[in-house]
Amino acid sequence: MRYSERSSTLARYMLSAYLLLVIYASLHPLSGWRDRGDAFAFLLAPMPRYVQGFDVFANILGYIPLGFFGVLALYPTAKGLRAVIAAITLAGLLSIGLEALQTWLPSRFPSNLDVAANLAGALAGAILAVPLSGTLLSERGLAAIRHRWFRPGGRIDAGLVLIGLWLLTQLNPETLLFGSGDLRAIFASPTSELHPAEHFIRVEAVVVSAQTMALGLIVALLGTRNQPSRRLFVLVLVAALAVRTFAYGMLFSPQDALIWVTPGAMYGLAAGALAALIAIGLPRVAQVALCGLALMAATAVVNLAPENPYLLSSLAVWRQGHFFNLNGVTRVVSAAWPFAAIACLLAVSSDRRHDRS
Repeated sequence: MRYSERSSTLARYMLSAYLLLVIYASLHPLSGWRDRGDAFAFLLAPMPRYVQGFDVFANILGYIPLGFFGVLALYPTAKGLRAVIAAITLAGLLSIGLEALQTWLPSRFPSNLDVAANLAGALAGAILAVPLSGTLLSERGLAAIRHRWFRPGGRIDAGLVLIGLWLLTQLNPETLLFGSGDLRAIFASPTSELHPAEHFIRVEAVVVSAQTMALGLIVALLGTRNQPSRRLFVLVLVAALAVRTFAYGMLFSPQDALIWVTPGAMYGLAAGALAALIAIGLPRVAQVALCGLALMAATAVVNLAPENPYLLSSLAVWRQGHFFNLNGVTRVVSAAWPFAAIACLLAVSSDRRHDRS
């Protein structure tokens, strides 16, 4: 089989990760389960009397990546119309199954309109992916960049997906900048004890700097030797800050787009970026050790951090509204991310086959 016809493990991992995100978003908040009758009655029910355009648009938009990744994951086993049919079938079965499960959730309302919108989104994504799949996955497309800049193997592909999920966590406005791994909402309520602003600045600086250094080292560990790991790290860091700015502008207001820019965040970014740029030049064993320590330190400190005084006033009047499901997804991904990163770090570091690549 020619290289250009080779299947993509990265595409399959991206599809798997997105499937999990869709499942969680559709069933969030996963509480209050109770029997409310025939789970599939919504399929033959009349169209909803009141239709909110935003909800229809969100359902279409949410399933576009599913159709897109579905076609890429099937390439080259299935192409063209076959790939589109397979992706739509997957999306349809998933959508109907999730809508049926929503019957048992008091806060959710299954709808045949939602299924139709989901199918429309998946169809749009699948059609978009058909002409692009060969280009993206060929030896002259993005696959070439992936194999030139990053080490080979499925563990590296999992690490690349992990970086994508880290960018997704920046959409969560309830955490410190890069403050993933906060488990207090799961096991206990966050403390309401007040602290001096100086204390918060120091805590935030530690969290941001440790996470920033860990990110730089993860990028370096995934990359091949003699490739621009430092430039890739800077690009990912800039993308994260852009996502953060967009999230605050969308979820709060355009005037609040930069309220994440605090003294602690700026000190942490400067220190963490400098440390990462230096550590990227260290031997691989040292990179693994420093990355693990940085991830554990950031996770420990973020669970001890006081309330963010810069966000308290904004969060007090914030209404999640249409973004309730999105915020639920970003919250759970943010909580789980550092633990998944440590597992990925162990997997990548234990693979000695590509230490010289």
